[in-house]
Amino acid sequence: MTKTLVMKFGGTSVGSATAIRNLIEIVRNARTTWPQVAIVVSAMSGATDALLNGAYSAAHGDEERPRQIAAELREKHSTVLRELAPQDDDTRRVITALLDEFTALCHAVRILGEASPRALDAIASLGERMSAPLVAAALNQATLPACVLDAAEVVVTDTNYQSANPDMEATRAKAQARVLPILAAGQVPVITGFIGATKHGAVTTLGRGGSDFSGAIFGVALDAAEVWIWTDVNGVMTADPRTVPSARTLPELTFREISELAFYGAKVLHPKTIRPVVERGMDLWVKNTFDPAQSGTRIVADQAMQGAIKAVTAFKGQCILTLEGRGMLGIPGIAARTFAAVARTHTSVAMISQASSEQSICFVVPCKSGPTVVAALEEEFRLELARRDIDSVTSTDECAVVTVVGAGMRSTPGIAGRIFSALGDAKVNVIAIAQGSSECSVSLVVTAPAADEAVRAIHALIVNS
Repeated sequence: MTKTLVMKFGGTSVGSATAIRNLIEIVRNARTTWPQVAIVVSAMSGATDALLNGAYSAAHGDEERPRQIAAELREKHSTVLRELAPQDDDTRRVITALLDEFTALCHAVRILGEASPRALDAIASLGERMSAPLVAAALNQATLPACVLDAAEVVVTDTNYQSANPDMEATRAKAQARVLPILAAGQVPVITGFIGATKHGAVTTLGRGGSDFSGAIFGVALDAAEVWIWTDVNGVMTADPRTVPSARTLPELTFREISELAFYGAKVLHPKTIRPVVERGMDLWVKNTFDPAQSGTRIVADQAMQGAIKAVTAFKGQCILTLEGRGMLGIPGIAARTFAAVARTHTSVAMISQASSEQSICFVVPCKSGPTVVAALEEEFRLELARRDIDSVTSTDECAVVTVVGAGMRSTPGIAGRIFSALGDAKVNVIAIAQGSSECSVSLVVTAPAADEAVRAIHALIVNS
């Protein structure tokens, strides 16, 4: 069977003529060792935010702002096209048509006075639908045969607009039928990331950062040997280098470790990227478009690992909700009813901590969802609150979940003690604690102002280990 490599390029990797030139050389080098190469591209950096800003402006009755954004995006894409493929009038017309579609959609949103999730997906998808033809044109100009493939014609999803889930069986069938002939013909398919479509053809998106997910989806659907995620850092790092300048690239992480980091705020990988790849046992790499000579980070199957702490990350913009009362003691079903009420608000819970006395339950949700969840809990437990079986449902000010990750932590005594000693020395107060049964990670809640100091204090344990 012919070996296939799927490479996904992020927004900064297609954000300028210089970046796309790097992409071209990466593809050229890959084709010397891989018989078949497919690439998935994000929108140009900043394009999706601009498109959505236009939609929201239109929903508030602003007619001029979407036109300004269309003009800015036309100039941004045209400037790069003039530099990389100046004679390609077909691509220029495609970009113009897509921006005309953007202004028409914004006009409809303005008339209706609201931007529905379906409309937002149609608008947000335009960024990738502009960048893919641009990248394909640049590859063809550089004598690398390429063609554009709209993922909306391949990736079949449900109707959960703005965070759609793929039907992998249907997607695989379409990918095999549409992409394999392109690869067999010696061309590079340039596939739009981030987007799909329902079985009835309505455009959907996979959630912000979903182009990573698209890379994994196509890797699985095409039975690729490896998936490479190209970004603007040298791989997965021990911490955010903006917070910890001494952070370094990790040569290898297990699937479980990277899943924890992705969920708790590491920006390198979209959390949904991990699952389809790990289920197929494929190699996943994270590499730097702007320094391709660096080896990057290899994501490997779960295994016994040496060492202790690998990385630390902060998940900001969170708050703690607490349900407490002496009447909760020994009453069955309190936790089930609590999280059923949370689920009805479509809110994701980042962390849970409960005292063994069963007199309180606390859990972490995004701050923006806090008031909605509190209202749902007060409604669910209105009788218990009236009887004083439950004293209160409260929410804290903004906090951060600091997560320490390392598969080797489970076999290393004293890790928790070292973590809390480091935080104590840094005068960081820990509000709540949770540890998974796998012992791959420990999560701590601290106040928002203390988050960066907590990360630096714990990172010092990695450096000194």
